[in-house]
Amino acid sequence: MHKDELLELHEQMVIIKDHFSSREHVDSSLFEPYEELGVDPSHVHKSKSEHKHAVFVLGNALATAMSEDEFSSAGRVGKRMEELAEDAEGKI
Repeated sequence: MHKDELLELHEQMVIIKDHFSSREHVDSSLFEPYEELGVDPSHVHKSKSEHKHAVFVLGNALATAMSEDEFSSAGRVGKRMEELAEDAEGKI
């Protein structure tokens, strides 16, 4: 995936995050690990690796927000995103 495509994906995922954050039943603390990264889609000067890591961390939070438990489809996606985020963090 090219960096511009990754930035577009990152931007779309932030829109989804904002939608979930506005819902009452979603714990906003789920998105704190992503927010603490300080990597926003508009930060084009950040490396591709930093954006990839942010996408996986955000993907994990979104999957967790959608999951009923760790064994649901979204829960399994969340677990995989967590693994990918750890791998991507090692490449920063």
